[in-house]
Amino acid sequence: MNARLRLPILIGVVALVALACSPEDNQPAFTGDISKGNPPAEEAATATASGEAPEPVDLTDVESSQLQAALEQTEPGCEVLDTRSCLLPFPSDAYTVEDPASGTGRRVNLPSGLLANVDGATLDPTAWNENDGFSPNTPILVHVPGIDPNLTNLPSEGDIGFSVTEESATVIVDLDSGQLVPHWAEMDKRADNPEDRALILRPATSLIETHRFAVALRDIKDSNGLEIPAPIGFKVLRDNNPTQSPTIEERREEFDVVFNEMAAAGVNRADLYLSWWFTVASAETLAGKALAMRDDAFGRLNGQAPTFEVTGTRTDDLQPGIAKIVEGTFEVPLYLTERGRPGGVLNIDPATGDPVASGTYTASFVCSVPEAGVQNGESIPVVYGHGLLGSANEADSSQVQHTAAELNALYCATNWIGLSAEDVAYAFEALSDISKFPSVPDRLQQSLINTLYLGRLMIHPDGLGNAPEFQTTSGANMINTETAYYDGNSQGAIMGGAVTAIAQDWTRASLGVGGMNYSTLLNRSVDFDEYFVVLRNAYPNPLDQQIIFGVLQMLWDSGETGGYVQHLTDRPYDLTPAKEVLMTVAFGDHQVANITSQNIARTLGIPMYQPALPVGATIVPQPFYGLDPIRSFPWAGSALFYWDSGTLAPPLGNITPTMSQRYIADCTGANADQADSPRCADPHEDPRRQPGVIEQKAQFFQPEGVVIDPCGDAPCISKQRDEFDY
Repeated sequence: MNARLRLPILIGVVALVALACSPEDNQPAFTGDISKGNPPAEEAATATASGEAPEPVDLTDVESSQLQAALEQTEPGCEVLDTRSCLLPFPSDAYTVEDPASGTGRRVNLPSGLLANVDGATLDPTAWNENDGFSPNTPILVHVPGIDPNLTNLPSEGDIGFSVTEESATVIVDLDSGQLVPHWAEMDKRADNPEDRALILRPATSLIETHRFAVALRDIKDSNGLEIPAPIGFKVLRDNNPTQSPTIEERREEFDVVFNEMAAAGVNRADLYLSWWFTVASAETLAGKALAMRDDAFGRLNGQAPTFEVTGTRTDDLQPGIAKIVEGTFEVPLYLTERGRPGGVLNIDPATGDPVASGTYTASFVCSVPEAGVQNGESIPVVYGHGLLGSANEADSSQVQHTAAELNALYCATNWIGLSAEDVAYAFEALSDISKFPSVPDRLQQSLINTLYLGRLMIHPDGLGNAPEFQTTSGANMINTETAYYDGNSQGAIMGGAVTAIAQDWTRASLGVGGMNYSTLLNRSVDFDEYFVVLRNAYPNPLDQQIIFGVLQMLWDSGETGGYVQHLTDRPYDLTPAKEVLMTVAFGDHQVANITSQNIARTLGIPMYQPALPVGATIVPQPFYGLDPIRSFPWAGSALFYWDSGTLAPPLGNITPTMSQRYIADCTGANADQADSPRCADPHEDPRRQPGVIEQKAQFFQPEGVVIDPCGDAPCISKQRDEFDY
């Protein structure tokens, strides 16, 4: 059957299914086996580990005084295990309550009155307390007074495999599977005062939805190499010391259960400096609203094309092979308050908990139209995702035009509202008062629906191809409407993983220089520098800043790849096809840290091209932990490619590449003239311009597309962007 004849049938089926599963009838269903979402531990559990409680021993007078002081330091509703800050350690099920109706059996219950900014405004936890668990991408935060990270066996991001050995001072245990979770630990390099310096554990994969995870610290050393004693609020639980404190005693039974669960994974109770646990949110919390909007929005189409209007055409200042730039608008069901403007949040039906549409949102589009398509048709429809705080106009950029011409592809973009140019002012407001932040991920979820509608508009027979601006010289539809594809760079890739996970009109996506999650990414990105100034001025304490990153991630998940990644490829949501993704990474990227790209690939088991880098390019012993090589080419499946422009290797820790000692020595001061050299320049925009990457897209963006080797069994070497005229 002809592709254009198949499409109306497909649209009709999808529309009927969407209507049948509208949020008015029931909640979206979630499928997919995610039980193997984390790599297994590399070592067997220690046979001698014990979680059994020792014989009760009364506290000494000194210990009783210490416990009383700790309890007096702890505000009502705060965690007693870490008296440095109410929300530490973070995250913790101490800040949840039972909720049998939720997807996890828990509900977040953050107290009010915390995280005050310089004006005294505290966090309004209402939006956060709707979640049934914490982020699967959460930073794990704790304050350890006196820790010496050089004498304590902390796993680094360059040696992640160490984290699942018996020698690691930090352990994360999946209490549902018994597996150890690979991770790295870092001291906050942004904090000058040790009293404000967090110890941060970062999972190297997305933590499995709905699972419970225990965190353990052991053999923590001070600057003299001596073991630091456990905090008194934890010590009395670990050592089974009876107390008169209800705050302590009401938790003892649950701690005893978890001590035994951790022992089964090789963690000995008596060795612990500190431990606690938390529950990861369900797919309903992370993606439920977006899926409900998708099903409702496409059900409203009833098999028809979205309404659209062409508003302008330009035929000057074009790359060779591009016929014109076409701009227009299209209508999307509006699920936001404030008429969709910055500051608006999702309009929720209190009876169902689902977003409710009220009117429509007029979204814009910009398309690069290839000459080959105008002459001969069969243009590949590609939905394009723009970069950070940009706009749909990026589809008009010289690089996108060049790619569109080379592929005979119609590249169209719309704004990522929530993180587009129109959101800059509100972003500053939200960083000054984080209670305003919920608007950002809510608008991003609306933008997911806008982008899905654009994809449908490109492949529907009554969509763009029905307008003269998208027809051949003979008056036929210039678009090959068999299927759409997705291509996004930077934020377009960070958002691209999310929108691709819920997309029904494409199954292949190119994710260039992207990653997950923002709580890991922000401190490592030069893009955040000017925004960090705003956050730092409003929340000057570095410990608060790190807690804020963790708190924001709980909502941000719903508007970026991190909240959807476990369903991106082979564990899709209901009514959603499986996907394949082609990931490209710029080694040493100044804007999107390489480690955040690896976390996606590790979570999904995506193999990587090897040899990935020239000999000597990396500075760490284990740069690609858990990433298997691609076995042969052409490769049918998802893939990860590194491209090397000769840039300095990324530094370890939560700093940007330009803050590293190597960069300062080689690229500033007396060597400032080297700032634009391959060693010092930001390679972020290099991969997308490489002819090999463009040819990969040509082979991948096909119904039976494959991944090719553009580098001839050698490391992929990039030319700098200024060597191209696009």
